[in-house]
Amino acid sequence: MLELFGVIIFNVIIPVFILIGFGAFLHRKFQFDLKTLSKILTYFLLPAITFVNVYKSELDAQLLVEVVSFQLVLCLALILFSAGLSKAFKLDKGSASVFKNSVVLINSANYGLPVSQLVFQSNPSGVTIQIIVTVFQQLVTFTYGLLNSVSVHSQGAKALVMLLKMPMLYALAGGILLQELQVEIPTALWNPLENAANAFIAMALLVLGAQVAYIQITKINRIIVFSCLGRLLFSPLAALGIIYLFGLEGTVAQALFIASAYPSSRNSAQLALEFNNHPELAAQTVLVTTLLSSVTVTIVVFISTLIF
Repeated sequence: MLELFGVIIFNVIIPVFILIGFGAFLHRKFQFDLKTLSKILTYFLLPAITFVNVYKSELDAQLLVEVVSFQLVLCLALILFSAGLSKAFKLDKGSASVFKNSVVLINSANYGLPVSQLVFQSNPSGVTIQIIVTVFQQLVTFTYGLLNSVSVHSQGAKALVMLLKMPMLYALAGGILLQELQVEIPTALWNPLENAANAFIAMALLVLGAQVAYIQITKINRIIVFSCLGRLLFSPLAALGIIYLFGLEGTVAQALFIASAYPSSRNSAQLALEFNNHPELAAQTVLVTTLLSSVTVTIVVFISTLIF
């Protein structure tokens, strides 16, 4: 067991945080344009890895239903958990918004996909499941997350427009369609797509490191503590219960369990900044959950390897 634990730490967690560390160091030295890097990830590399992995994998309807059903139940559990704690501790609207988004919105892309690629190096199905989870999280971010951050006025239309701008959705649909139709992609197109997909893991973690490079934590706010408990402890425990409730097993169960344990999404901090809902607190929450996840995700990967 100790040998397996060491393998996970050295083969999965340490490589992730080395790249995050380089991203933070390089950003402090050269001052990257984070908006440009974010757009490269969102509009080029993320759609590329989505399309390539879905196209190469055997994605069937049953798998899609299982993953989406699981995510719906887990998301509902996280929403109820965060809403209940917000009321119990009488958080103001801005703080409650930060807390709810930090628990419900998961860093499935910048953090989750690279970790999944390392965990499931010899099993593409695991990465495909994480991609479906990432797409689902995009939907949650630009529906629940956005509506949770802004006022009641004209939220629906704004959320829908932002959601429809996400190329990852079209990459997923295109990958499924071309795979089902067994369309062979010419080498001249496939090679650039595959090269872009291979670049995602390093680029995503470097950008994540750059995003947290200047965040300072002067004191541990109680909301940060609540967020860490909700995102890193309650979420994987709830996921494990749902996995057994649904009777899931094998790669599906392992991938979904691991996917539930990732830290708070950087989108929660971006939404807080855009709508002026305690942006510093939101950014600090992302940083603390990311740092602590080096321990909690290691444990979850270890447990998932033993039981699934």
